[in-house]
Amino acid sequence: MTVLLAISGVFAVLAGLVHVYIFFLESVAWTSPRVRQVFGIASEAEAQATRSLAFNQGFYNLFLAIGAILGVVLVLAGNGATGWTLVVFSCASMLGAAVVLAGTGAKYLRSASMQGAFPLLALVFAFLGSTFGH
Repeated sequence: MTVLLAISGVFAVLAGLVHVYIFFLESVAWTSPRVRQVFGIASEAEAQATRSLAFNQGFYNLFLAIGAILGVVLVLAGNGATGWTLVVFSCASMLGAAVVLAGTGAKYLRSASMQGAFPLLALVFAFLGSTFGH
């Protein structure tokens, strides 16, 4: 594996870890005062009303995280074709979700950049490594 592809793998794992954290916030800790503040949820009642939606959304993030991390594990185990397919699909989906979040309003730009930076870097280094790394 080239250095560029190794860097891509590191960013893919970091992207996965960020999305595991988002899963925790949305699916486990949604109604806590700290998480309500992070997501701009005004009240306990609003948190309870949106809890099932957040719970579901958290699992989307978890599944994308599993895909990115499992992809890197498969690459390291010698199954590059399947591994890179998972890494690219998972990171592209994470990046797409970040773009959608950014498009919902300026107040979400910080969250979108935190959600999308590592997947974007993973994809850029995967492209560079697959194009120029040979």
